[in-house]
Amino acid sequence: MNKQDNAQAGPAGHLEVIPLGGMGEIGKNMFAYRYDDEIMVVDGGLAFPDSLQPGVDLIIPRIDYLQQNAALIQGWVLTHGHEDHIGGLPYILPRLPRVPTYGAKLTLGLVREKLNEYGVGEADTDLREVTAGTTVRIGKHFVVEFVRMTHSIPDNFGYILHTPVGQVVHTGDFKLDEHPTDGQPSDLARLERAGDSGVLLLISDSTNAERPGTTTSEAEVARNMEALIAQCRGRVFVSTFASQVHRLQNIVQIAERLGRRVVIEGRSMVKYAQIAEQLGYMQFKEPLLASEDIGDLQDSQVLFLCTGSQGQPMSVLSRLALGTHAKIALRRGDSVVLSSNPIPGNEEAVNLVVNKLYEIGVDVYYPPTYRIHASGHGSQDELLQVLQLTRPKYFLPWHGEPRHQINHARIAQTIPQPPQRTLVAKNGDVVRLMENEFRVTGTVPAGAVYVDGLGVGDIGDDIMLERLGMSQEGVLVVTALLHPTPHVDLVSRGFVKSNRELDGQIRKVALDALEAGLRDKKRPEDLRDDLYGSVRRFVRKATGRNPVLIPLLVD
Repeated sequence: MNKQDNAQAGPAGHLEVIPLGGMGEIGKNMFAYRYDDEIMVVDGGLAFPDSLQPGVDLIIPRIDYLQQNAALIQGWVLTHGHEDHIGGLPYILPRLPRVPTYGAKLTLGLVREKLNEYGVGEADTDLREVTAGTTVRIGKHFVVEFVRMTHSIPDNFGYILHTPVGQVVHTGDFKLDEHPTDGQPSDLARLERAGDSGVLLLISDSTNAERPGTTTSEAEVARNMEALIAQCRGRVFVSTFASQVHRLQNIVQIAERLGRRVVIEGRSMVKYAQIAEQLGYMQFKEPLLASEDIGDLQDSQVLFLCTGSQGQPMSVLSRLALGTHAKIALRRGDSVVLSSNPIPGNEEAVNLVVNKLYEIGVDVYYPPTYRIHASGHGSQDELLQVLQLTRPKYFLPWHGEPRHQINHARIAQTIPQPPQRTLVAKNGDVVRLMENEFRVTGTVPAGAVYVDGLGVGDIGDDIMLERLGMSQEGVLVVTALLHPTPHVDLVSRGFVKSNRELDGQIRKVALDALEAGLRDKKRPEDLRDDLYGSVRRFVRKATGRNPVLIPLLVD
């Protein structure tokens, strides 16, 4: 029996902790816990494609393991409403049984909106609202206690999972902000009590494990933002993550204090603001405006909240920078404030937008020159504090790339009572947990499922390689007419500029190969192979390039 078969056989008297996403990466977070014949699932996020994944819209976790064991799933837990934790649910939930799904009010509000957008109705789900301190039983073996943890979105939870083998503490995404916008700091007293009663396993956010000290408070960001906006005389355009509900609220309040009306632009920004207002997480003295509602307001009386902090091509800020926005044009005297840092992989896109803004002549403000952004994840001192409070027997660094996980593991070794064992796991690892056992015992299928248009999982790494080849070297299509007289036509895209001499040489090489094969009465598939090989060798030698070559035979 191989490792995967062993993993599928099911545990007996021990807990299996199975990361299906978010381990060794940032994005598409998803966990499964299994004890005997029951499975509990946590989150279902997405990731965004990088430059090596052209054409892909979204990336979600593989759920083969859950589909294979669908009858065992007893319930679902959602930690918070960020896309990397709930964005994959419209693709995942319809493919699995309807089970109780627990989350906070804002989290479920965002999930409902997302599911409705994709045509998943209320009857297809069983969403159940919980609050910090709520305890729910999932199946016979899992009891989940939700713990308030500060993050960059309200209603963020960690949880304490009570199992037959012991307590598992999962921090969720967190930072230990002592002055959060909503006045509700992380419940460290509950973590300490868990540590006093014995934590078998800690699973903790590793995102900022390389950053010393503590993460900047959102209160400091708000103070710096107000001082900056107060000195601006013209229109102000502020771009940040649409899901930063606390920051959106702070910016609205700053605008109100400075006598500016808030105009909101961008689909996701509008959606998050509307849901947050409906559920009581944002309050406005005056209604937010759309760009067509500005009327006779002077430039000094307007502040735009808009999407595009990550340089997304179709976002409001990108269209403003490129001069393609249908209703608004930037001009000298305007100020643009980027209240964000580029997500790894987005640096080039953000730099392009910033440079275009400078070319227009607007004033541009962004970190690190201006302290107008703070991460939602704790830095080294905060990670250390959670380790010291919980004092786990075993430790699983999570939510980060390998360098973050490994640095988090090193931090764990500095506390007075370090974990007996730390594992740096990968997606798909089956981590067996018992009182005296903590090790990887097998694997399950894990990895990326590409969402491309209406297709989900119908393209794989082989298609990605082909797309990369086409984007880097171009495409050359060689069409060979076999009868009545052998003839060759060429079509190229992204290969080289039209070159009559080179085209003639390629046609001759292709025609020679074709005629030789016909004389030898070769089969069509052999003719195609000869044509392919001859043209590829010549093109490489003549141009030093390796375009995607497509030979076609027409009889």
